[in-house]
Amino acid sequence: MESLRLSIVQPDDWHLHLRDGNGLASVAPHSASVFKRAIVMPNLKPPITTLSQALAYRERILKALPPDSTFTPLMTLYLTDDTTTSEIKLAKKSGAVFAVKLYPAGATTNSQAGVTDLFGKCMPVLEEMARSSLPLLVHGEVVDTSVDIFDREKVFIDTILSPLVTKLPELKVVMEHITTRDAVEFVESVTSGNVAATVTPQHLLLNRNAIFQGGLQPHFYCLPVLKREHHRQALIKAVTSGSNKYFLGTDSAPHEKRAKEASCGCAGIYSAPVALPLYAQVFEEASLDSFLSLVPTIVLELICFQAGALDMLEAFTSLNGPNFYGLPANKGTVTLVKTPWCVPTAYSFESGTVVPIFAGKTIQWSVESVINGEDSCEKKNELESLRV
Repeated sequence: MESLRLSIVQPDDWHLHLRDGNGLASVAPHSASVFKRAIVMPNLKPPITTLSQALAYRERILKALPPDSTFTPLMTLYLTDDTTTSEIKLAKKSGAVFAVKLYPAGATTNSQAGVTDLFGKCMPVLEEMARSSLPLLVHGEVVDTSVDIFDREKVFIDTILSPLVTKLPELKVVMEHITTRDAVEFVESVTSGNVAATVTPQHLLLNRNAIFQGGLQPHFYCLPVLKREHHRQALIKAVTSGSNKYFLGTDSAPHEKRAKEASCGCAGIYSAPVALPLYAQVFEEASLDSFLSLVPTIVLELICFQAGALDMLEAFTSLNGPNFYGLPANKGTVTLVKTPWCVPTAYSFESGTVVPIFAGKTIQWSVESVINGEDSCEKKNELESLRV
């Protein structure tokens, strides 16, 4: 039987960590080989808080790419209590900065310089962002240690995000890497069209049991942490519903193996090399997840070869994000093929060894080719070389 193939508009990654220095040069080609554009996170050391820093980082990213790459980094600023309205105006005018990132101080990796007074010191900046149509990207977790880690997203919505959207309904907000049914319900409840969400492959494929099965699994540890199964099912239902409020954001976050497999391991999952095939798996299996407990076993063989929600994949990966950001969809295409392959156990870089999600496991989909809409350059050989 001929392998199932699917061609879609070339996707973008609306939440990506590229790091800096040798680490940047190591991981950037993985994202650039498949994605046309990416919203690049600003939580470096020191963080990217000004336009001049963002432009300098953008140049470092471009220099780290393969010579023939057409990948475009979309830069962001790191919001602090000291960010000024003049900086926001400069960032918007530059055409290089596409959003501002809210990290509650201490919420995740390199967030120590984040916001402590959102409704006080930051309000003039948020008002200027609303006037400028510059989106606010939100890491949606409270940092109060008295709140259970599995409840921090819901509490953030109730105490911070919902009041913010009520106060500034014209502010465009992306709730990044949502993990709960509560987040889905909040996004759906906002009818202005100014609130959207990104969803990662790990939160669509895994629940919190994965962190503890067969011992502690550090390469399944990320923030926000994986949640219960009913939350995972709510995310799948949301992204395959056809709603334009959800789009691809891998939150691919590389850490060296020794930093993950440590007594105090880093939070973050490296998914860039396998993200798009994993999303295809989610969308193919979406309808199966709903029916497995409802149909007789004899019927399963009739369902297993069906495409599930694959017809919804292109909108999620390639159309909804540009629409929210007011950008055109890409002109190129990516062809996925249902051909099993084994994810490498690790990627050895000059900067260190990085273990990808599902290392050593066989996944069912792969990227067969990328055809860039600008130069019609097929990158099949490059993709093959990046796998090994």
